[in-house]
Amino acid sequence: MSTQNHSISEETLGRLLIWYDAFHRDLPWRRDPSPYHVWISEIMLQQTRVEAVKPYYARFLRSLPDIPALAHCPEEQLLKLWEGLGYYNRVRNLQKAAIVLCEEYGGALPDTYEALLKLPGIGAYTAGAIASICFGRPVPAVDGNVLRILSRLRADERLISEEKVREAVRGELLAVMPKDSPGDLNQAMMELGATVCVPNGAPACGECPWREECRAHLLGAEGVYPRKGAKAGRKTEDLTVLVLQDADRIALHKRPAKGLLAGLYELPNLPGHLSGEEVRSYLDSQGLKVVRITRLPEAKHIFTHKEWHMIGYRVRVDELERGPKGTDSCAWIYVAPEETLSGYPIPSAFESYAGAFGLRRRAHSEK
Repeated sequence: MSTQNHSISEETLGRLLIWYDAFHRDLPWRRDPSPYHVWISEIMLQQTRVEAVKPYYARFLRSLPDIPALAHCPEEQLLKLWEGLGYYNRVRNLQKAAIVLCEEYGGALPDTYEALLKLPGIGAYTAGAIASICFGRPVPAVDGNVLRILSRLRADERLISEEKVREAVRGELLAVMPKDSPGDLNQAMMELGATVCVPNGAPACGECPWREECRAHLLGAEGVYPRKGAKAGRKTEDLTVLVLQDADRIALHKRPAKGLLAGLYELPNLPGHLSGEEVRSYLDSQGLKVVRITRLPEAKHIFTHKEWHMIGYRVRVDELERGPKGTDSCAWIYVAPEETLSGYPIPSAFESYAGAFGLRRRAHSEK
């Protein structure tokens, strides 16, 4: 471990707070920073850009305005509201936590970091954000933005991918958290990392309140920091996606209750990259009469630990009712395309093929 001094001065933090007061973005959850709103926004913002989150956030709160509404929401409606944000376990954990809050806390979030940390789906960062922003608790909220800006400020050689480094940074911040404005400080660090000291591309150092003391900037080494360990390679899977239609309906398949994209609806798909004749032969074996088959563009979807490399076919059949159905693992259901707008949560992995049945779904049309 480096012997570098990792202390942070009050003057440095003061400059950041002055900058934040002048330049922070006007965001919906900042205008009304109730604990419920901050909680929902922080979970949505994990690995998703602010501008992309805004319409989902508005739609979610219109349907589920408070914790009791979230606790009692039917699962398919809940997943539909989350459709397009990905990482569906997050919204399932939101509901699990909401149920606990209704049973044990009167339908409200607790006001301490320690109690928040015990709730399903709430880790150190989210607990710190809610406790500091909503309840004025002097605890840090350390995310990738915070790790990046502090690493560059101090030309910190430690690997931010290591959990022990994250914990060490949290301890360093805990020692200097202001008692009167801890939420502002946490949001200021997030804001600097999101808008100025950005993760991709060149940071806007000329706009940074730390430009005269940032060691990485003074060394001309902004791109060197933060230090990260080598990423594990993703597993790739080839899929053939089928957009199956008769005159009125399309085919969907519900994924298993456990595992990747659990409980969501997908377009039928087969392992590997199949030729049109192989697809036709498969559908024949399922009792479907193919009227027309058209190749669709290739698409790729990246999950945390795997990638789907997809090819697709739009297939017109005479009658979907003849295809597989029932309760077995390959069962299909048949729905009118417009029904996917309000029901049947479909993961964004299949978004590239949504246009093949005439619909572009979700919040893109709700902004």
